[in-house]
Amino acid sequence: MDATPQAWASNSRNGHNHEVSIFLAATESFSKKNTNCTIQESLDRFAPLMAESRRRGFPVRAYISVALGCPFEGPDTDPHKVADLAVKLLEMGADEISVADTTGMGTAPATKQLLRTLKEAGVRNDDLAMHFHDTFGQALINTMVSLDHGIRAFDSAVGGLGGCPYSPGATGNVATEDLVYTLHSLGAKTGVDLDESFKSDQC
Repeated sequence: MDATPQAWASNSRNGHNHEVSIFLAATESFSKKNTNCTIQESLDRFAPLMAESRRRGFPVRAYISVALGCPFEGPDTDPHKVADLAVKLLEMGADEISVADTTGMGTAPATKQLLRTLKEAGVRNDDLAMHFHDTFGQALINTMVSLDHGIRAFDSAVGGLGGCPYSPGATGNVATEDLVYTLHSLGAKTGVDLDESFKSDQC
């Protein structure tokens, strides 16, 4: 969900209800396991797709997987590598970068360092969304760190669904209902009526 500090809105861009989403990884091991190609090969493949999407007026959202830990290379993904990829994707024409903690290994200090590195690389908060998995129960903590940094777009999944077959042991995304409840407790307006949602779930 996208947001201003006062109001959270849909992520429709340029009047479109659809957007092109592309995925690449911040580590070579995950890239080869997930998409059977190197990081550079991913970028090369995306270039014509992104150019054509922009020509047709469709916004492009680029995801950077394993930005806070890789199941094959460990929890210390280089934040400078993530920042370098974010800059390249924006230069190629991405409208938004979703930085993904695919494994759920991310911690508050690591999230803070990653966001600081992205800022130092010239990536604006308005260009970013955060995508946290909740494997170790850190998704909401990392969301709070991101909010303090000025991020206003977050991915979530109803009931915490999600996951990735190439990230052994990782659970799903932060649950939408948990994220919304937390944001409401901070006074944010998400446009989601939790009371009505709970009523609709009752039999």
